[in-house]
Amino acid sequence: QVQLVESGGGLVQTGGSLRLSCAASGSIASTNVMGWYRQAPGKQRELVATITTHHTTKYFDSNQGRFTISRDDAKNTVYLQMNSLKPEDTAVYYCNLAFLLPDYTSHNYWGQGTQVTVSS
Repeated sequence: QVQLVESGGGLVQTGGSLRLSCAASGSIASTNVMGWYRQAPGKQRELVATITTHHTTKYFDSNQGRFTISRDDAKNTVYLQMNSLKPEDTAVYYCNLAFLLPDYTSHNYWGQGTQVTVSS
């Protein structure tokens, strides 16, 4: 089983910064994708950013330039550095881990979520 434990959310003023962390533990394939998604009240969950084990990154358009995703493979931890935060960034942020096993079964795991609130 895989567990994802997030930390780093909180309340910040417009223009401020936060750094989210997500530590993964358990049976994790050596090739995987870790990422961050967010869900604001009344809205669907949306992609924020992902990073592969080859450190290839992908960002949702509006986040690129303000957010930076990174990972420490030795710690199975993914980070999201968020700068120049805006009120519209307010949401619950979820960590995600996905991988494909040699038998072609896909595995997708979610963290419990961490609240980010940006005040105006």
